[in-house]
Amino acid sequence: MNTRNLRFRSNRVSDIMALFHEELDTLYGSGETGVFIGMLFEAFLGWDKVRLLTSKEQTVDQSDLLRFHWALEDLKRYRPIQHIIGCTEFCGCRIAVSPDVLIPRPETEEIVNWVVNQFSTLNSQLSILDLCTGSGCIAIALKKALPAADVTAVDISSAALEIARQNAQNNGVDVNFVQTDILNSQFSILNSQFSIIISNPPYVRESERAQMQRNVLDYDPALALFVPDDDPLRFYRAIAAIARQHLAEDGMLVVEINEALADETAALFREHAFSPAIHTDFRGKQRWISATTVNRKQ
Repeated sequence: MNTRNLRFRSNRVSDIMALFHEELDTLYGSGETGVFIGMLFEAFLGWDKVRLLTSKEQTVDQSDLLRFHWALEDLKRYRPIQHIIGCTEFCGCRIAVSPDVLIPRPETEEIVNWVVNQFSTLNSQLSILDLCTGSGCIAIALKKALPAADVTAVDISSAALEIARQNAQNNGVDVNFVQTDILNSQFSILNSQFSIIISNPPYVRESERAQMQRNVLDYDPALALFVPDDDPLRFYRAIAAIARQHLAEDGMLVVEINEALADETAALFREHAFSPAIHTDFRGKQRWISATTVNRKQ
């Protein structure tokens, strides 16, 4: 593309920001557009918020102007900002993302932080199993926060595991990644007992597609999102069976859930001899369940 045909009034920072707001405010709102601008200037130019606020009359070169142009076009198509810059922050870790993995959400960060608070004072070494790991964000964040823990992460997708392994390396942590299908009745893992089994499995019912935003529906992998309406708890049933075999007697199972199915999910774990508790996230939604075995030592 000839850069003279770009719609920016000039290559001044103020004009770049102005066009973003003109084109995106009706789609995302002024506040979120401002966040996008900040993220792009940090990713493309290495500028922090202070530098951006104090440099509005500076100019960028034509190659960078072109990058801003394509980012603007992508955002108008609802491409996630995390895909545009190639990464996101999760619990203090930089996590690379792509269409092969879910973009980590703040709600999942809250779950990880809760787990860390529950186990950070333990003196004994922990063993953690992360099922449906995707980008590896949960496993990596837990290993960062609980460095003595032995962490294993499982996913069915080889493409997702490739990203997860790179994320672990980039964040300087050692996680054992295993490709396998947790829905397979022959599922097995070498380590027989885990202190923590955690999972953010697929839980969105096919009938809920119409309620989802385009930046999720069009870009996140369906494999990691959707379950059939006639069996929406299929992954939780498999997780419960795995936990019955691999969760240590004093261990804890933690799963992210569909808030519309919180009671049904808790009932399923009770049927598998767990004692579940439903937890509410910062938005007031029932977001995760923690569970221990009924015969857990007190």
